[in-house]
Amino acid sequence: MNRLERILVIIPAYNEEDSIGRVIEDVRTNCPQMDILVVNDGSADHTSDRARASGVVVLDLPFNLGIGGGMQTGYKYAAEKGYDIAIQVDGDGQHDPKEIPKLLQTLEERKVDVAIGSRFITDLEYKATTMRRVGITVLSKVISIMVRQKITDPTSGFRASRRKAIQLFAVNYPQDYPEPEVVVLLSKSGLKMAEVPVKMSQRYSGESSITKIRSIYYMVKVLLAIFVDWFKKYPLLIGE
Repeated sequence: MNRLERILVIIPAYNEEDSIGRVIEDVRTNCPQMDILVVNDGSADHTSDRARASGVVVLDLPFNLGIGGGMQTGYKYAAEKGYDIAIQVDGDGQHDPKEIPKLLQTLEERKVDVAIGSRFITDLEYKATTMRRVGITVLSKVISIMVRQKITDPTSGFRASRRKAIQLFAVNYPQDYPEPEVVVLLSKSGLKMAEVPVKMSQRYSGESSITKIRSIYYMVKVLLAIFVDWFKKYPLLIGE
C-alpha cells in the first residue's frame, strides 16, 4: 500500500475488559504504522479504562447501540479525520491482525472498495457449530444471488474499507444485522467488494450472543432484513 495512506483500525468493544488490551497489543505489534480507535459500546465493565491505559483513542458511547452503532461511530470518526482506509478488528480476539496485510493487498490488487476476510473460502480449521455453519451457508447462497457475486462469509466483520465505503458507512450503516446487510448495501450503492481467505481464532474470553437455539431465529431475521434492504433506495456512488 501507499506509505502516505492513513489507515485506522476500528475496534468495537462491548464488555471486553479481559481481551481488549491484548487485541490492541496484537494490532500494535503487527501493524505499528496504523492508528487505533476503540469504540466502547456502553460497556458495564472496565473496557474503556483498559483501552485508555493502552494509549489509544477511545470513544465512549453513552449506552449499548450494538455493533452497527459502534461501527458507524468509528466510520464517522474515520471520515471526519480524513483516513484513507478503515479496518474493523473485533474486540474479542477472533480477528488476527497478522492477516490485515491480506486485506490491504486485496484492496490494492483487485481494485475494490471493501475487502472481506472469509473463514470459508478454503479449509482454515475454523470451528463453528453445525447450526451456525448451516445458517451462514444459507445466508451466503441467498446473498450471493442478490448481489450477483459469490460471498462465502457474509457474517464476517473482519473488513478493510477504502474512502468511498468509509463515507457511505458514516452516513448509512445497517444497525440490526450489519455484517450481511452491509454486503447488500455495497452492491446497491455500486461499490466493489472482494473476499480473501483468512484465519480466525476463537474468542479470547466470553461467549457469542448467537447460541445454538438462536441460530435459526437469527438466520430468519437476517433474511428478512436483507430482503427489506434490497428494496431500499441507496445513493449510487460509482464515479463520484
